[in-house]
Amino acid sequence: MILPFEPYNPQWDHQFTAVKKELEHSLQGLSATVEHIGSTSVAGLAAKPVIDILVGLDDETDLDQVPVLLKGKNYVYYEKYNEDMPYRRFFVLLKQSPVALGLPECILPGDDIAAKMQDHDLRIAHIHVIPAQSEHWLRHIAFRDYLRSHPDARKQYQALKEQLVKREWEDGNDYNDGKDAFIKAHERLAVAWYTNPQR
Repeated sequence: MILPFEPYNPQWDHQFTAVKKELEHSLQGLSATVEHIGSTSVAGLAAKPVIDILVGLDDETDLDQVPVLLKGKNYVYYEKYNEDMPYRRFFVLLKQSPVALGLPECILPGDDIAAKMQDHDLRIAHIHVIPAQSEHWLRHIAFRDYLRSHPDARKQYQALKEQLVKREWEDGNDYNDGKDAFIKAHERLAVAWYTNPQR
């Protein structure tokens, strides 16, 4: 498939704010921090028009409360991914309820992912729920702030993305693999910069 790719749109911040309010309401029983991450969070960077959202939980044992609290609210829960990333719970927020679209609310281990789930026009946001005091939280926030503050790195990332979106991809994970080497190298630089008290 060819992934959608659009110039930076200030509306992405407004979309994030709306989803953040919904999430904070749904998760109000938990101690959670909600942040805008990914390319849509970096002014001037082109991106897939799907908002990436990082939810940090103060208590890691609350991870399995999140699927229960988001059930029935237009989210598809990818329980399938928990085995490879036990520290994360991943959700896709759709523009309509999964049931109305003929999709499952939960994709279990062993389940195939329906081809319809690859239609990015149906998506509003990707929700990544992780412990707030983890290396994973740090690297996501550091990489976002690094791109915001380092124009050369942002231009390099933009150029890479422009090359990758011209290709056919099996799915979004396949596309993400194409960015992996760049992201890992720059995440190391970003974490060093972000944690430097002299910056």
